Amino acid sequence: MDKKFYVTTPIFYVNAAPHLGHAYADVVADTLARWHRARGEATFFLSGTDEHGAKIVRAAEKANVSTKEFVEKHRDEFKKLLASLGAQQDDFIYTSDSERHWPGAEAFWKKLVDADDLYKATYEGLYCVGHEAFVTEKDLVDGKCADHNQTPEKIAEENYFFRLSKYKDRIKSAIASDEMRIMPESRKKEILAFLEEGAVDISFSRPSKDISWGIPVPGDREHTMYVWADALTNYISALGYGRGDDTNFKTFWPADAHIIGKDILRFHAAIWPGMLLSAGLPLPKMLLVTGMIRSGGQKMSKTLGNVIDPTEFIDQYGKDAFRYFLLREIPLGEDGDFTRERFRDVYEGNLAHGMGNLVSRTAAMINKYFEGHIEAPSAEALAGVPTRRVLKHEVLSSRVSLDGSALNTYFERDIAEEFSRAMFEYRLTDAITILSSFFSLLDGYIQDYEPYRLVKTDPDKTKAVLWNVALHIIRAAKLLESFMPSTAEKIVKVFGTELKQKEDPTSIHITLSEALFPSKADGPKTD
Repeated sequence: MDKKFYVTTPIFYVNAAPHLGHAYADVVADTLARWHRARGEATFFLSGTDEHGAKIVRAAEKANVSTKEFVEKHRDEFKKLLASLGAQQDDFIYTSDSERHWPGAEAFWKKLVDADDLYKATYEGLYCVGHEAFVTEKDLVDGKCADHNQTPEKIAEENYFFRLSKYKDRIKSAIASDEMRIMPESRKKEILAFLEEGAVDISFSRPSKDISWGIPVPGDREHTMYVWADALTNYISALGYGRGDDTNFKTFWPADAHIIGKDILRFHAAIWPGMLLSAGLPLPKMLLVTGMIRSGGQKMSKTLGNVIDPTEFIDQYGKDAFRYFLLREIPLGEDGDFTRERFRDVYEGNLAHGMGNLVSRTAAMINKYFEGHIEAPSAEALAGVPTRRVLKHEVLSSRVSLDGSALNTYFERDIAEEFSRAMFEYRLTDAITILSSFFSLLDGYIQDYEPYRLVKTDPDKTKAVLWNVALHIIRAAKLLESFMPSTAEKIVKVFGTELKQKEDPTSIHITLSEALFPSKADGPKTD
């Protein structure tokens, strides 16, 4: 079978509007999906919303609207966020969809029944509505949930339970051996420690009299499927599982990368693999666990006034600048920090006065000195541009001499190769930094040769210098496409080519355009 790539975001809970963490997961997933598509791989990118549970019902009641109206409103907000980020998801699943999602959840439930892994028992314990989960005393701080600052409810009820304990050792083995890889390593250690303590059987349903907003348990309408049996199955229901046409399921499962937040690690690294093992299905290959994004070193809160609204930055700076910041400044798997001041500094330094200035000044010189048109120089002409000095790549710690042929070799051997290695290893921050640093190196190339002076004495060498810069801007832009698709398209268009053109151009025709990134921090939208 040809190579395939299946990436998912969490299906986001619709009890509130999307925030920065949701935007980050969307951008990471879209970047990975774009890169694998560009490699010619069959690619499927899934996002969606989790729309069932008591918390949703209570939030709708508080808003004085029907539950259906409430979830539809917030679902649209998550869809709009994806669109505003330029994401190209292949599907958007939501758990209240009785036609597309419910059949998969019901079919999966029956698989667990067939495996004798569901049984009824009475449960008595503490239930946190904020988590939509039962908690223990050790999870509480001063008797309250640490995350939601609420006292959990004491509940005694008969539920269906899933025999998670039956699969504990098999799950541990899959994680320890990297059959189901967890990144970063710290999260792998965390979940292994949790499993070592013991994975107990877990509640898989709630009485329908208490939670009517959800999927009825097949054959027992007095019970409603709990979040695990409902929401987690989205990853396969979206592929057609349980709906008759399982072509996508056969093509794309198992998932190559589930992108999740660290707050849902246990659900995805313990409960979900247990469910899959019970159903006789392959485990996902990778869990990519994102960290927490803070603002000024503090947790974002309305009280502190440091909440970051993704839409505000997308509208003001453009989606590509926003994507760049998230991917460059927040390494995948680590906690990150987002402040308005840091965003402006990165925008001005790396984009407006960096990448954007390089493109505009190169195009302007070709336009001014050669009427906007230059042909590819011969190999002899490029080799005839002598090395003036050696520049160091600030990320790769490698050095490149600045004659034409050496720059070609350097790009292919170091930049493109190291970029691909970083992408394969999910080091997105390293990948985008490699490209950003290469743009800076090209800027140093211009500063060294000073084509604006050289043209007065040697037009042919000037043409070779500008060709070399423009060609490598185009090459780097094609790698940049996964991260900043609109910007990459604009860059190659400036030089008269297209992203879909895989071969190097044989001539360059300049089309001048507005600045890619206006230097004023409060400038207009740019993409």
